[in-house]
Amino acid sequence: MSLDTPAVTPTPLNTDPPLNADPLLDSLTALFRRVLELPEVPGDGNFFLLGGDSLVATRVLSAVARTHGVELTFEEFLADPTPAGLAARVGSATAVPATR
Repeated sequence: MSLDTPAVTPTPLNTDPPLNADPLLDSLTALFRRVLELPEVPGDGNFFLLGGDSLVATRVLSAVARTHGVELTFEEFLADPTPAGLAARVGSATAVPATR
């Protein structure tokens, strides 16, 4: 190595999970990460396959109601227990109907 070679400064790695284009999906993904105590959860990550159980699912539903103002049933959660699935349900529940 030559003494004239400039030093290379390593670029720090981004340790934050990637953000989705949808803030609602980001919020629900963060909620799954928090309650499951995982560093990363994909938008299509199944809550139960990621280690969640019915008791922890009630915490998710409670947080969704507090944060987004939508009360989902446990059956609705079971239908698609992923951040994307919940985002679709919350989004449709909060959508304003079009007026004619």
